[in-house]
Amino acid sequence: MSQPPTNRSPAAPSARPDASMSLLTHVMDHSLDEGYAEAAARREAEGTTGLPRSLKAKLGLAAGLVVAAMVVTLGAAQARIEAPVLAKERAELIDRVQRADDRVDGLEKDIERLRADVARRQREALKQHGVDDRGRLVALLSGATEVRGPGVKLVVDDAKGASASGGGPRENTGFSDTGRVRDRDMQRIVNGLWQAGAEAVSINGQRLTALSAIRAAGDAILVDNKPLVPPYEVLAVGDKKRLSTGFQDSADGQYLHVLQENYGIRATLTPENEVRVPPASSLAVRTATAGAAEPKKGAS
Repeated sequence: MSQPPTNRSPAAPSARPDASMSLLTHVMDHSLDEGYAEAAARREAEGTTGLPRSLKAKLGLAAGLVVAAMVVTLGAAQARIEAPVLAKERAELIDRVQRADDRVDGLEKDIERLRADVARRQREALKQHGVDDRGRLVALLSGATEVRGPGVKLVVDDAKGASASGGGPRENTGFSDTGRVRDRDMQRIVNGLWQAGAEAVSINGQRLTALSAIRAAGDAILVDNKPLVPPYEVLAVGDKKRLSTGFQDSADGQYLHVLQENYGIRATLTPENEVRVPPASSLAVRTATAGAAEPKKGAS
C-alpha cells in the first residue's frame, strides 16, 4: 500500500560559521588601507620602490662614499703630519721649564751666598759695638740665621690612595675626610711643636717666623706663598726628649693621632741628635723706631 506523498519545503541554506565575524574578516582581508595601497601602486608604477636603482642615484651614493673616504684619509694624514710638530713643541716647552728651574736654583744659591755675607758683616758690625750676643739672639728669633742643634723630625704624609679632589671638613670637626693633609692640619702641628718648646721650625726647608703664614691654594699647602708637596718634613730644633714627649701629649699631638687613626694620615716622629733649620727666605724690616733720648735732670 503506497503512502501518500507529503509536502516538504526545500531546506534553507545553513549560515557561514564566520557570519558574525564579518568586520574582523574584512580587516584581515584588507589589511592595507586603500589610500596606502594606491600610493604603493603609484610608486611601483613610477619605479621608485625600495632602494634607488637608477644610475643617477647609484652615482650619487658612490660619490658620497668617495668624499667620506677622502675626508677620513685627509684627517689621518693631517694628524700624522702634526704629531711631530706637537712633540717638538712639547719638548721645547719642557726644555724651557728645565732651564727656568736651573736658573731659579742658581739664584737661590746666590741668595744663600749673599745672605751668609750679610750675616757675617752684621756680626762684625755688632761685635764692634759690643752687642754681638744681642744681635745673634735677635737674628735667631727673627729667623735670619741658620739654626743647628738637637731636635725632632716629623714626617707627615697623605693617606695611601688619597683623593686629590674636593673634600671639606667632615661635619665641621676640622678633620679631612679625603685622607689628604690640609693647611689647617699643618697649622696645628706647627703650633704643637712651638708649644712643646721648639726654638726653630721649618717645613720642607721653609723656615717659619713670627710673620709666616700657612695657607692653601686648592689642594696645595703654601708656606709664605711657596707651594709644598707631600710628604711634609717638619724639623724642629730644641730639647729632643722634651719636644717628642711634649708634642705627643699636647692637644695638637692628639689631633694628629686622630688623623692617623680615622683618616689614614701617615706620620712618624723621630728624635734627632742634630737638626738643621735654614734661615728664612725673605725678611723685611716693617717698622723701626729710634730709641728716645733720656730727659735731662731738672727739665720740665
